[in-house]
Amino acid sequence: MPRRIGEAGGTSRSIAPVKFERCAARSAPWRREKSQLSPARAAEPVVGFGDRAAGRATRRQREIGDGTQHGCGCLHAHLVAGRTKRHKARVTAPEIFDRQARRLRRDRAARNFADHDFVHRFMAEGVMERLGAVKRQFLDVLDLGCWDADLQPPPGARIVRCDPGKGFAIAANGVRADEDRLPFADGAFDLVLSVGTLDQVNDLPGALTLIRRSLRPDGLFLGAFLGAGSLATLKSAFMAAERERPVARFHPQIDVRSAGDLLMRAGFALPVADTETLNVRYGDIFGIFRDLRGMAATNLLVDRTALRRDSLAAAAGAFADRADDDGRVPERFEIIYLTGWAPDDSQPKPARRGSGTTSLAEALKPPTR
Repeated sequence: MPRRIGEAGGTSRSIAPVKFERCAARSAPWRREKSQLSPARAAEPVVGFGDRAAGRATRRQREIGDGTQHGCGCLHAHLVAGRTKRHKARVTAPEIFDRQARRLRRDRAARNFADHDFVHRFMAEGVMERLGAVKRQFLDVLDLGCWDADLQPPPGARIVRCDPGKGFAIAANGVRADEDRLPFADGAFDLVLSVGTLDQVNDLPGALTLIRRSLRPDGLFLGAFLGAGSLATLKSAFMAAERERPVARFHPQIDVRSAGDLLMRAGFALPVADTETLNVRYGDIFGIFRDLRGMAATNLLVDRTALRRDSLAAAAGAFADRADDDGRVPERFEIIYLTGWAPDDSQPKPARRGSGTTSLAEALKPPTR
């Protein structure tokens, strides 16, 4: 039996029609039942933690307040209270994504997320498979972008949940914070997991730097998000529909090579970036619209343009023209996985330059007869 959604074998898996797939896919063993989720509490942005990391987060959230009150993109701005006015004035970096729209759409998605979570489940299974290959014990875990809190921590570990949306954060008894404005202390965790949110972060290099700083030496970061190549059919349909007046309707996306470069730039040791593909088939364009809305993956660009009826009709027709013999349109979600370690002296290091004792030229010489 395949362990993943769709067909086994290789990194590209094809799914049956989405409605059937969502009902028939069996849950991975690390998912807990919905009935086991903690009850939601309409209170503080940080609720119900007993460990040290969460206590620090509570204090820092009280110091810095809600992230909506700040417009600073500096990496340190939301970790240190009492910033100077001069510091605030010189930070004017433009933002790509609308933070408030992102929160509202995640809150909307939280109501019926289980009906549209197949991409999230695929990502989470990949992250947990990679974690299962690591033979070491973790004590303090951060679930960054917790969604419906389905990720289970390793045995014996304490977990802190964090999500950009208030609905998901409260349902998980977690912290509401943006990834590039984390309120956690340096070295608070030895494992950080992030599934399906880093592709909507304004300052992704800064977010990865904060994740690395929140890890203890030799701590592990595992992440997954939608990368370049996702929604290729939907993009081509809109390109055909709005050829004369093209409009930016899709987020800028990161390819696997750039993802690896970002890990190194953020200071991670032993960085690895790899990719897998999830193939889905839809009956019409409105099916993929419902799924994107249900997984909070619709257009969050600051400069959004309303979709006109004639453009929508043309895009729907162009999308339908790409149907296969069964009348369904194939669509692709490319998942990028990130693995990185916080630097530590115990980790393997490259040999000192010039320390080799064997000549490469001699080794490449053809054998003599």
